[in-house]
Amino acid sequence: MSIATVGGVGYTPLCPGTAASLVAVVVFLVLQDTRLFFIFTLASLFLAFYVSGKAERIIGEKDSKRIVIDDFSGMLLALLFIPHTAPFIITAFFLFRAIDMVKLPPADRLEKLSGSRGVVGDDIAAGIYTNVLLQIVRILLQRCG
Repeated sequence: MSIATVGGVGYTPLCPGTAASLVAVVVFLVLQDTRLFFIFTLASLFLAFYVSGKAERIIGEKDSKRIVIDDFSGMLLALLFIPHTAPFIITAFFLFRAIDMVKLPPADRLEKLSGSRGVVGDDIAAGIYTNVLLQIVRILLQRCG
């Protein structure tokens, strides 16, 4: 359960998914090496798929708010390969949280899947959407500036 709740962050009384996303930002800031961060992100995704369905059964609630490894992993994806600058990091955080809440297709359908696929799938989609948008912004800024 410790992994599923990201060391207990899932028990935060207000906005546990947002709190887990903030922990992911801290990890991003600490792990400056891109390769190491990439490996950490992949490991987190594998763990998310492995533990979230089991945690769901233990808690007895579909996609429990206490299970935040999905938010943590999705935020890591959002941060992957973006510049370590405040504007990009802050934008990534707020954009990921907004996209995760809105559940843009196919995230809305992924969330309805059973087990780990449903718990983690929508957050992966939100992380990918966020990252793609930020990569487009990064490329446009490089070309314009």
